[in-house]
Parts: sequence; structure tokens; C-alpha cells
Amino acid sequence: MIFRINNTLTNQLLLILVAIYLGLQIYPSLEEDLFLFNRAILSDGELHGVAEGEWWRLVTAGFLHAGLMHLLFNCLALYTLGTPFEALYGRTRYTVLLLGSLVAGSFASITFNAENQVSVGASGAIFGLFGALLVVGKRLGTDMRSTLTLLAINGAIAIAVPNIDWRAHLGGLVGGAAIATIYRFTPQRGRDSNGWE
Repeated sequence: MIFRINNTLTNQLLLILVAIYLGLQIYPSLEEDLFLFNRAILSDGELHGVAEGEWWRLVTAGFLHAGLMHLLFNCLALYTLGTPFEALYGRTRYTVLLLGSLVAGSFASITFNAENQVSVGASGAIFGLFGALLVVGKRLGTDMRSTLTLLAINGAIAIAVPNIDWRAHLGGLVGGAAIATIYRFTPQRGRDSNGWE
């Protein structure tokens, strides 16, 4: 029997996240060009950041992780939440949901944090999936208590534990809910208002 990994966008993203993490163990200096912050002086003595026109940081920071456990938790969450949403929305809408949530989280981070505060991780996109889950679950009449409990626990951890960018989490959550709401009122051809075939 041959082991196969389904060629889904979720699984491709998981491989990319792991590959980037391993690559940065070999070339750690590259991380300085990719992580998120609004404005700061870096090791070259120059001002850098989103406010200096480095807009790519709004996205690239989502592919970086502050340690192996951070990576593993985010990969598990992405696989668990992302797989059903990719099946529900299809690849294109799923991509927009992830990217839109990530950017919304990044904007919240640079807006409400100190301008030189560094942020990394896919949590903005992942919390966007939680936001979408709240919208879809309500539409389907699903009991959302377990999801709300999980969100409350994550929120408490993010606020209580230092160095967790809860603002990015909140921004991603709002962004994901907004995108899922738009999807609800703009059904795809061949799918109903929930996204199902």
C-alpha cells in the first residue's frame, strides 16, 4: 500500500510552512526581511517595516513561526479547520478567506501594537477560519457552544501569555467572519448559499 497525501491547498500550505521553518533554521537572517512590524530600525541601521512600504510583511509573517511548538499548533489547527472549509468553499474562495483573514490580522497588529513590535505566525488566518465557522455554524443551526468555548480559551491564553499577538487573532477572526458573511450572500454557481453542491 502506497501512502499518499491528498493534493489539497491545505496540505500544500502545511508543507510550505514546514519547509520555511526548516529553511530559516539554516538561514535565520532571512527572517528579518519577512516578519511583521510597522516601523523599526533593523540590523542594517535603516528604517524598515510596513510604514516604510514593505507591504509584503502583511503576508509573509503568516508563514513564520516562533519555535517548533508554535508551528505544530498552527499546523494542527490549519489542518483541522482548513480541510472542511476547502471542501465547502472550493480552492479559490478558501484562498481568499485565508489571505483576507491573514491580512486583516496583520493590519490589526500594526494598528494596535507598538510600531516596532514584531509579530509572526499563521494565527490571523486560522482565527479567520474560526470566524467563518461562527457564520457557517449559525447558518446551519449548529450548536456553537464548543466553538465559542474554544475561542474563549484561546482568547484567555492569548491575553494571559506574554508575546502572543491577540490583536492579530482578533483581526483575523473579524476578517474571516466578514468574508464568510459575504460568501453567504454571494453563492457560487452550482452551490447553495452555504457553499454545498
